[in-house]
Amino acid sequence: MFESLFTSPPTLSGRVVRLEPLAPAHEEPLWQAASDERVWRWMPVNGIESRERFAELVTDALDRTAHRQEFAFATVRQEDGRPVGSSRYLTLRPEHRGLEIGWTWLEPSEWGSGANVEAKLLMLEHAFEQLGCMRVEFKTDARNERSRAALAALPAQFEGIFRRHMLVQGGDVRSSAYYAVTDEDWPAVRGALRARLDRA
Repeated sequence: MFESLFTSPPTLSGRVVRLEPLAPAHEEPLWQAASDERVWRWMPVNGIESRERFAELVTDALDRTAHRQEFAFATVRQEDGRPVGSSRYLTLRPEHRGLEIGWTWLEPSEWGSGANVEAKLLMLEHAFEQLGCMRVEFKTDARNERSRAALAALPAQFEGIFRRHMLVQGGDVRSSAYYAVTDEDWPAVRGALRARLDRA
């Protein structure tokens, strides 16, 4: 089920945002949305040093999506159709009914708007209820307190630190904090996310 459904790119629509399959037309507005350096502070690569570098990142995301290695979305604001961020399904493991949600970023003006909460709700809902996942995982830089707080608030279960896990931009060594939501957790997580979205 997982593999067959993943060949049909979905658009996931909510009240605050919709997640559209990333397309070349999203590149320019996403470049504008990504212009604040805070967006890239904890990302594993530097995407804002030049327009050309950002284009390379988008091209790579499109290529990985075309080859079904990952699946990249543009996060689009419902009220005006403006792209304000992006997220991806990564580490696709259909044989084990699992995947990762990552490469998530939002224009800082959308922080606290409900956009991230609803994007996570839409992606988790699709993963568990359409793709039939039994596990969705997340990882972030262990020093990224904002991201870790957001994952804990889902709530995703903290599973530990992978020490000295990655080399990232500038040759820095990153330890990664891992979190996960399982199919057993999903009903409670769904309820918590819907309640948070209503409050937002």
